[in-house]
Amino acid sequence: MNFREKIKLICTERGMTQKDLAHKLGITDISLNKSLRGEYPQLQTLERIASALGVPLTDLFEPPPTDVMICPKCGTKFKMEE
Repeated sequence: MNFREKIKLICTERGMTQKDLAHKLGITDISLNKSLRGEYPQLQTLERIASALGVPLTDLFEPPPTDVMICPKCGTKFKMEE
């Protein structure tokens, strides 16, 4: 999972849209999409996004646990058991 997907996932978990995130950052959703569209956004941009989402910067890059699935519609986490 790349950082763009991780940002979308965290937004979903928080019940936010990317437009909501952009508003918290004080920028337009178009500006947010442009800054994330590049191969590597500036570290300062990623730090601001992490702060707005209330997560450590490293959470934008860490893979999710393999035993947890997250509903793409509501963001509910389900622990997978054998």
